[in-house]
Amino acid sequence: MSGAAVTVVGLAGIFGFSSSPSLLVLEIASFFASFALPVAISVAILKYRLYDIDRIISRTLAYAIVTGLLIGIYTGVVLLATRVLPLSSPVAVAASTLAVAALFNPVRRRVQAVVDRRFNRARYDADKAIAAFAARLTGAVDLDSVREDLASAVHQALEPARVSVWISQHD
Repeated sequence: MSGAAVTVVGLAGIFGFSSSPSLLVLEIASFFASFALPVAISVAILKYRLYDIDRIISRTLAYAIVTGLLIGIYTGVVLLATRVLPLSSPVAVAASTLAVAALFNPVRRRVQAVVDRRFNRARYDADKAIAAFAARLTGAVDLDSVREDLASAVHQALEPARVSVWISQHD
C-alpha cells in the first residue's frame, strides 16, 4: 500500500509542477517515486514467495517467442498471398489469419517444451520421468512391479525424503 501511495503522489507531482527551475528537484523526485509501486510488487513477490518466478519467466519467454514467430509467419503469408498469388487483399488476410490461428497451439507447445528443457529443467525432467512411468505401466500386470515403478517415478520426479505406496486389497 505504501508503494501505491508513493507512486500516486509521485505521479501527481510529475503532472502538477510548473516548469520553474526551483521545482526541478521535486520533479525529479516525483519521477523516481513513480517507480515505487513496481519495486514494492517485486519485493513482495520475492520476500513472500507469492509466485513461482521460474514458471513466470518460462511462460514469458515462451509466449514472447511464440508471438514473434507467429507475427513473422503472418507477415510472410500475407506478403506471399498478396504479392505472388492472385488473391485480393481481404482474402489473403483472412487466409493468413486462419493459418496462424491453426498454428498457434502446435507452435506454443513446441516452444514451451524447448523453453522448459532449457530454463525449467526440473519440470522437464519430472515430465519425462512420469511419461516413462506411464509407458511402462501400459503392459504391467504384477502389482509388486507397478508399486516399485511408481515409487521410482515419484522419487525421480519429486525427490521426496521418503516414499511409501499403500495398495488396498478388495476381495
